[in-house]
Amino acid sequence: MSTVIYRPVQEVFDFVSAPENDVKWQYGTLMAARLPDGVDKIGSFFRTIGHLLGRRNQGIYEVTQYQPNRKYGFKSFSGPLRSQTSYTFEMSQDNTKISITTRTHVGNSFEMNERLMERKMKKQLKENLALLKNLLEAQQILPGSAMI
Repeated sequence: MSTVIYRPVQEVFDFVSAPENDVKWQYGTLMAARLPDGVDKIGSFFRTIGHLLGRRNQGIYEVTQYQPNRKYGFKSFSGPLRSQTSYTFEMSQDNTKISITTRTHVGNSFEMNERLMERKMKKQLKENLALLKNLLEAQQILPGSAMI
């Protein structure tokens, strides 16, 4: 899935690659934090707490891709789902095309077939990208400042 955000690529990349911003644009995320070394390099970790399909979940993720303004990716290190997510960023004049690819293995922790889970997750990813687009286009992000 992808969308075009009318903001410079560095603003979009910096916002998406900061786990603490996940609560602002990812439905179900209650908390996200970098673990000691942050997430600005491959092999670093972050942790999240959220709700998925009515269940509270905690997960630890390892950064697997980190190319500033180009790629950001991570995989689950713990938690109920095994997943791998990758974002790509493409700049074109005053906008950024962001694309997301995610692969998830449901396992036995959810009593749901994979087709139903796939539909629900695609819907959520689409909603998350729309929220991200609206959030970033509605506010000016100044370098060194936090969004409210």
